Amino acid sequence: MYQAAKAAKAAEAVKVVKARTAAAVTKAATAVRAVREAVRVRVAGAVLCRVRAARRDAGMVTSEYAVGIIAAVAFAAVLYKVVTSGQVQAELQQIVGRALNGGG
Repeated sequence: MYQAAKAAKAAEAVKVVKARTAAAVTKAATAVRAVREAVRVRVAGAVLCRVRAARRDAGMVTSEYAVGIIAAVAFAAVLYKVVTSGQVQAELQQIVGRALNGGG
């Protein structure tokens, strides 16, 4: 009788240990999933922050726009002077005339 009671207590202790171990494993697995999710969120946030920063730095600042516009206007003025000069106008009229007369 004493042996049976001792065996029953041992079996009950094993059940308790198994239950506690299963609970601990479940708790640890949940913690690991939570850490993975937290890391994923942090990494995604950092990547998104980098992308946004790159987009902000992708364009020109106002002074660069001003210099670009001045350069474009200067180039347009030089091109206009060249195209409206007498020799270039005569050449362009000859080209257009030949094109309209069938290339002859």
